Amino acid sequence: MSAITLFVFVCNLPYLQRHQEMKQRIRIAVNGIVQGVGFRPYVYRLAQRFNLTGTVRNSESGVSIEVQGAPRDIRSFLDALPKESPPLAKLLAIETTDLTLVEESAFVILESDRSHTANTLIPADIATCDECIDELLNSTDRRFSYPFINCTNCGPRFTIVRSVPYDRAYTSMDAFPMCALCQAEYDNPLDRRFHAQPNACWDCGPTVELLDGKGNLLAGDPLAETIKLLTQGSIIAIKGLGGFHLAVDAHQPHAVEELRRRKAREAKPFAVMVPHLGVAKVLCDVTDEEATLLASPQRPIVLLPERLKLLRAVAPDGNQLGVFLPYTPLHHLLFSGGSLSALVMTSANLSEEPIAIDNEEAIDRLRGIADFFLMHNRKILLRCDDSVVRRISGRTQFARRSRGFVPSPVLLQQAALPILAVGGELKNTICMSRDKYAFLGQHIGDLTTLGAFEFFKESVQHFEDILEVRPQVIAHDLHPGYLSTQWATTQRNVRGDIRLVGVQHHHAHIASCMADNLLSEEVIGVVLDGSGYGADGSVWGGEVLVAGLQGFTRAAHLAYSAMPGGDKVVREPWRMAISHLMETFGDSWRSHAPQSLLLSIPANHMTIVERMLKNATHSPLTSSCGRLFDAVAALACGRMFVAYEAQAAIELETCCDHQTNLGSYQFTISDDRCIQIETKSLFRDLTTDLKGRVATSIISRRFHNGLIDVIAEVVFRTAHRCGLERVCLSGGSFRNAILSEGLKYKLEAAGLSVFTQIQVPPGDGGLSFGQLVVAANQL
Repeated sequence: MSAITLFVFVCNLPYLQRHQEMKQRIRIAVNGIVQGVGFRPYVYRLAQRFNLTGTVRNSESGVSIEVQGAPRDIRSFLDALPKESPPLAKLLAIETTDLTLVEESAFVILESDRSHTANTLIPADIATCDECIDELLNSTDRRFSYPFINCTNCGPRFTIVRSVPYDRAYTSMDAFPMCALCQAEYDNPLDRRFHAQPNACWDCGPTVELLDGKGNLLAGDPLAETIKLLTQGSIIAIKGLGGFHLAVDAHQPHAVEELRRRKAREAKPFAVMVPHLGVAKVLCDVTDEEATLLASPQRPIVLLPERLKLLRAVAPDGNQLGVFLPYTPLHHLLFSGGSLSALVMTSANLSEEPIAIDNEEAIDRLRGIADFFLMHNRKILLRCDDSVVRRISGRTQFARRSRGFVPSPVLLQQAALPILAVGGELKNTICMSRDKYAFLGQHIGDLTTLGAFEFFKESVQHFEDILEVRPQVIAHDLHPGYLSTQWATTQRNVRGDIRLVGVQHHHAHIASCMADNLLSEEVIGVVLDGSGYGADGSVWGGEVLVAGLQGFTRAAHLAYSAMPGGDKVVREPWRMAISHLMETFGDSWRSHAPQSLLLSIPANHMTIVERMLKNATHSPLTSSCGRLFDAVAALACGRMFVAYEAQAAIELETCCDHQTNLGSYQFTISDDRCIQIETKSLFRDLTTDLKGRVATSIISRRFHNGLIDVIAEVVFRTAHRCGLERVCLSGGSFRNAILSEGLKYKLEAAGLSVFTQIQVPPGDGGLSFGQLVVAANQL
């Protein structure tokens, strides 16, 4: 080395040392919904932008990143990471660790790591994105009209996953090896389809076919033939993301009525799929918030007020129409020709059964219901019905939380033991905890059929598999007759030392609302619903509780009324009408009953019910708000029998006059330590109005006003006694917008803070979440 060279090297040695010291290397562990949403290529591009070297890989903890470079660039990278992440990503935790420097010259995307305990989150099924729709309808694109087009921003996820990490080998797409072109897209970090697990095309992916009602394959273009058959009034079973739909042209009343007859769905409204927002706005009044919901990546069914009543056969009794937009490429193709503008798309099942998912199962179960079957050969690994939402009190409320939202977790305030909560008997869901997250499962339905109970058990097993959690505790309802409770008790024999925690039904409702709003201190809980097993063995359902996450006391309730015939009253509201009339007027009840009741029900049936009530036989007691709605609806609306759950209450809400200053019916409040709300004065006022031929709409308004007034007064008294200012509203009756909005307004006007549910349904679909929260806090 020359003298000059040595001099230059020595002079620059401090600079070279400083340059080396200025580099930094860190590991970044990202937890959340970060797999299957384009997160790794996003990290790759971000690292290039900030001149960083390193690696990124899917791990079973989420995504693991190592970056090396100037500290300033690393800080910029960390700042941008959560702010600019892909739209479908949900980052729940970011942890960093310092590492020693290594020799490397590039940023690399590595293969997934399955060596650790699973903590990753599976993404939900997502509607087809705009870029894919553009390609789908572009005649020059190689995926033109391909019914399974997708990318990292859209497509199936939850319903095709067997286990984590979310890689193709662990999904039902492993049956379709990619062609060279699809593989090149899949391997290119700069491509929109980089590691899009369902990536496929005409040459290598799933295909559709059309079969007749007996399961015989039909010739011709399946989609073109399906569109033609729908315009001719046929009923077609169409395989989607989470199961089959039964579809008919919504503008053909005879086809809709025939679907009702075959499906044994007498009156319950159907949901309608429309091609775009413009059609939705023709059929219904749509606010900006509702339009955003309709077009969201989750594509839920949104309950909207009808405008022109164009689809009377679809929603015969109410003024609400369930509307949703296409969410699969196949849906978009059905509407692309312009010959269809609205399709009834209802779950492919008989009433109360789970939705069909397998091709052979669909043909077997739906034979005699569907005229044709449009199906494909990509397996659905788990059933998942459409989600249903409604805007109430300025918030989005779930009637059913399922496709598009499951299995996205709900954050808990603190880490919990591995707990499985098994929900109730109706609108069943399960819920499972892992660390600080509660994973509420998809809608299962009513556990009244063998098929639904098998689906319940499948869901438990699937959640244990994809979360890699083995519960140490099972939380359940106190009702000994619920199948979910009975299943829970059998697990002591199956799972060894599993611990069981019974949770009172209405306490679970309030705990669900509290945890949904991250509340931990005691609240006043108002729970109004159809029924729940009470702490005293009777049927509760009109409750005001002082509740925390560990326990509760009963502060007030609707006075007990007898249910002649037990559970028969749910299907036959006239029975509760007679119960309240006899309680109010004694033996002279017939002279106060409306003619609609006396003429609709055979005299001998009324006599039997009267005898039951007098002798207190087969007439359990209830404080249920739902049964109170039934009695009023039977008297005021003539709704003596119901064809689906809450039909009477829905009709009473639907007919309610929009004016609020029409007076209110009076209730009587006792001075007991546990306040009782008596209903005799209500029925005296109501029957007087019936005799005076007061309009049903006004009677409904006075009933709603009176109920809101008396519940508010009881809450005020409880708040004064207990010194509490926060109120949680929960239970299925709060799906009634008039009741929910009216009570919330009245309580807030008095200075109380009112909380309703956001992430989980207020009805029994959110019960398992509340059970889990109570069990976690009790333990």
